[in-house]
Amino acid sequence: MSRPTRRVFGALVAGTAAGALLPSTAASAHTHRPLAADNFRHGLGHWAVELEQGGSVTAARGVLDIDVPAGATVWLKQRLTGPYVISYTATPVSAGGANDRVSDLNNFWNATDVRSPDDLFATHRTGALADYDHLTTYYSGYGANYNTTTRLRRYVGESGVRPLIYDYTQPLLTANEPNRVRIVSDGSTVQWWNNGRLVFDYRDPAPYTSGHFAFRTTWSHFRIADFAVRRLKASGKAAPILPS
Repeated sequence: MSRPTRRVFGALVAGTAAGALLPSTAASAHTHRPLAADNFRHGLGHWAVELEQGGSVTAARGVLDIDVPAGATVWLKQRLTGPYVISYTATPVSAGGANDRVSDLNNFWNATDVRSPDDLFATHRTGALADYDHLTTYYSGYGANYNTTTRLRRYVGESGVRPLIYDYTQPLLTANEPNRVRIVSDGSTVQWWNNGRLVFDYRDPAPYTSGHFAFRTTWSHFRIADFAVRRLKASGKAAPILPS
């Protein structure tokens, strides 16, 4: 396991994608073929929501709106197997609402619950963060802890154990400004990008290469759009750059 690290970020350009949900069987054979996408115009049928203390999660008119007073996890029901890249745009809302605290643009990916490894949704979780300790997963927290930290963790499925890979004090969220996120799962290469900047770049000697993706936040209000997942051809190389 790598030691927690603070470091300077690079600046490289990543691409975008969006559309209606597509099963992998409908995808074409080119390098960046679509695996899934959601234009957020037809409700939450492709998502499973776990809320700690209620709140509102809706998908309509092109926006996944997450407006919650406590922990919230919104899972893509489709299990993903790498290599792939996830892309979406998330905007933290600050407009005077009760939950408009600019904080916690977080993600799980390649997640499996060790209590029900064949079915993530067979185990009940309340939305409280401690409920996720039994996952094996990557977890990014961008602008967490009242928008003071940006961290990458590699959960190992043990209660109270959340190994920290990277621990930064920047970059952080800006109120009402979009974050164009790209998550790369390419064998041992694990990357998380924001607005063309490579925020986390980790080489995992024992990588998680399949599992579920989720949006995760707590006491916040986000509007999310343009969600898509595309297949990557396994490169065996570091830092894949995606075409626009």
